[in-house]
Amino acid sequence: MAKQTVAIVVHEGVQALDVAGPVDVFAEANLHVAEGYETHLVAARAEPLRASNGMCLVPDLPYERADRFDVVLVAGGPALPDATPDPHTVEWLQRASSRADLYGSICTGAFVLGHAGLIDGRRVTTHWQNARALAARFPKAVVDPDAIYVRDERLVTSAGVTAGIDLALALVGQRHGADVALKIAKRLVVVAQRQGGQSQFSPYLAAPADPASPAARIQDHVRARIGERHTLESLARAVGMSARNLARHFVEETGITPHEFVVRARIDAARMMLEGSDRPLKTVAYECGFGTADRMRIVFSDRLGIAPADYRARFRRPPNG
Repeated sequence: MAKQTVAIVVHEGVQALDVAGPVDVFAEANLHVAEGYETHLVAARAEPLRASNGMCLVPDLPYERADRFDVVLVAGGPALPDATPDPHTVEWLQRASSRADLYGSICTGAFVLGHAGLIDGRRVTTHWQNARALAARFPKAVVDPDAIYVRDERLVTSAGVTAGIDLALALVGQRHGADVALKIAKRLVVVAQRQGGQSQFSPYLAAPADPASPAARIQDHVRARIGERHTLESLARAVGMSARNLARHFVEETGITPHEFVVRARIDAARMMLEGSDRPLKTVAYECGFGTADRMRIVFSDRLGIAPADYRARFRRPPNG
């Protein structure tokens, strides 16, 4: 097995952790396997550039000298969702991705892939704050707003910032086995590894911009009374609106219905309780408003693809951890 060559596309204003996280994972892998990774930072020009935090990065190769790579990843940056696509980057990505075994993005790097036409008809993810914008700008893509990372054949995408570490660990695990990925994760002191049903930030994906708006007040009301029964009528009474007006306003503000928010809020409350306590499943289900453990299991399996007991076994945090 030869060394796998990895290109990470960087740019002015890149998120430093989008770059450093995967690079460190691949570097650690080289300490455990003979045929590991050769990682290069690639950019339009081999000149120093500034990350969004002010850090100076120096690319290894300009596009014209960057030939074939086994893996091509585009690092994200805060300005990318609104940025005008760079034609040189788009052209290079189209060529490089066609020759790579895997290609993809970290965080908002998904927008660059979108401009290159590389996510149409594909399931992808990005930072939870930018998921709706990605879906709106590239409607042919299937955007999963709550996944840590997604693989769709040769395309791999990850959620925001530190999720690039999860993506890199997954790639190492697929190539060298789970034991190697676990050793790296322990060395980097990270969870090995977030996957499956573990969400980015649900249900706050739908948080309104105005914290005093009726939608925000409803969200606060539901989270404070997560174990209670909530109907559209009861929520409308809580903010002094008609049920019809509340439903319309809530969807306009958040992009989801009040009922959908209640379901997400219950899942998130249960998720936190399963990760952080040893309470019986029936207690978790009751306190989070599911009523019964069977009902919670059905919702978890449908929404997250994993049963509550399995979720706890996979993601339970150690005491004081």
